[in-house]
Amino acid sequence: MTESRRHRLEAMLEADPDDQLLRYMLAMESEKEGNSDRSLQLLSELMRDDPPYVPAFLMAGQQQARLGRAEEARASYTDGIQSARKQGDVHAAEEMAQFLQELE
Repeated sequence: MTESRRHRLEAMLEADPDDQLLRYMLAMESEKEGNSDRSLQLLSELMRDDPPYVPAFLMAGQQQARLGRAEEARASYTDGIQSARKQGDVHAAEEMAQFLQELE
């Protein structure tokens, strides 16, 4: 079932490769399938978009923290807070600040 969901997302992305929500959903599906490397790669691409996709910073930070990669998680949250503030997403900035504090 999961594989077919991933295939559907990949097919939709062929038609619209720049769709940030579809790319984010594919990253989440990859994580659910146990492919953290692929998920983090997709999230990293979203974080480099113009404008960056703010939820990607939060999810990347959480995954990195779970994987014991605290420094990478700190960087994801810190960059995410800046991107969220720049885009006026106060809630996301505060949420990431809380996760960042919990890493300390």
